[in-house]
Amino acid sequence: MRSLLVLALSSSLALAADLPDPAVITAAMKKAVTYAHTNLAREGGYASSYDKEGKIGEVEHAKSPTIISIQPPGTTTMGLVILRAYQATGDDLFLTAAKDAAKALLKCQLASGGWDSDFDFDPEKAKKYYLRSDLDAGDKEPGKRRNSTTLDDNKTESALLFLLEMVHEPACKDDSELKRCTKFAFDALLAAQAPIGAWPQQFSGPADPTAPVLKASYPETWSRTFPAIKYTGFYTLNDDNLQQIARVLFRAYDLEKDERYLAALKKLGEFFLLAQMPEPQPVWAQQYDRDMHPVWARKFEPPSVTGYESLGAMEVLHQLWVVTGDDKYLRPIQPALSWYERSKLADGTHARFYELQTNKPLFFVKDTYELTYDSSNIPTHYSFTDMVQDNIDDFKKKLTKGREELQQNFAGPQTPKEWTSRAKAAASKAKKAAESLDSEGRWIKNDEIDCAEFVKHMNAMSNYVEARKKSGE
Repeated sequence: MRSLLVLALSSSLALAADLPDPAVITAAMKKAVTYAHTNLAREGGYASSYDKEGKIGEVEHAKSPTIISIQPPGTTTMGLVILRAYQATGDDLFLTAAKDAAKALLKCQLASGGWDSDFDFDPEKAKKYYLRSDLDAGDKEPGKRRNSTTLDDNKTESALLFLLEMVHEPACKDDSELKRCTKFAFDALLAAQAPIGAWPQQFSGPADPTAPVLKASYPETWSRTFPAIKYTGFYTLNDDNLQQIARVLFRAYDLEKDERYLAALKKLGEFFLLAQMPEPQPVWAQQYDRDMHPVWARKFEPPSVTGYESLGAMEVLHQLWVVTGDDKYLRPIQPALSWYERSKLADGTHARFYELQTNKPLFFVKDTYELTYDSSNIPTHYSFTDMVQDNIDDFKKKLTKGREELQQNFAGPQTPKEWTSRAKAAASKAKKAAESLDSEGRWIKNDEIDCAEFVKHMNAMSNYVEARKKSGE
């Protein structure tokens, strides 16, 4: 028995010798968050990047000393990764910063329930928004103030996910305002779900209850020139819009077991069943109008089926099957995978867009944005060919696994041995994150403070520290 104990102890010591000291990694995490919370945060929230001095924040379309971003990697993902640091370490320094990020979101929550892309705390600039606090104060007329909740690019969804995790953090159990804000946002999101089960890219109130429920079909004709129509009200898969909503609802249902969330997910599943295009293209479009025809969005997003967002639709359907066991969610998948196989480009990749019915890959001419079949001169700001094959292969592997195994995978590591394996896998990234932090506590990229770098490195270090703790090492 003694020899077994000695062997176990020596193995433990060998593991510790090969891996970075969790205390050193935690110290780097504290240094990074202290700098961010002290120098970058505006009312507790964060922009997407800053100049090297941390004085001017930048978001997608603006710069300001008082601006924060709701779009990742801004306030929402910064707040979430700081919360994860608290959960990994138990250090209140992280909890304080996470609470402040949540308070920033409460301050800029729109009366429509969600969030805009960004918010500027400059008193004059803040007047352009119609906020939940205005509604609470009895201000019932938004006028021309901004009140459109945006789901585009994981904005409101990431805010909801962060606030949901905060609400369920035991240290926040007495925060009634946090709970009220989060409930208000979820109630608005559920109310905005259209009768067909989808969401638009933006909403300012409940969905139209008279909107029809139809099966997707090909339009008789469609314009090959950009019509410059307003597209924010279309049912939108573009940039994983619906997939991100599903992610939040799955997490909400997992934490709260509220049947409203499962009902909304099932309704979304029904939409994906209806939205699958008929043969010869049994996949999905980026966006649909009320008649369930694929339609234009921006000048480089034509009516078409898509090689990118279709995979996201299949992933949501598959996860619905895992949760519910209902085989109807699996039925669209094999026809779609067959389409992927026969729609590969010569190099084995897939186009972002395929022409309706002919299935010819579609592209745009650089600068002029003329629709073309030729990919030799295309704009570089957008991905017109998508490297999704590896993701498709990974998805196919999931299809070979049973529900019970997949549910266990979703739960993550459970035993000390599994956590030890995760610690080994996370060690090099955590070490690199700590070593790349500068003397002030910043990660500099392209001569600016990049919040995406902060999120990436903090996640790596939190993963490692958590795994070491739960492995018992």
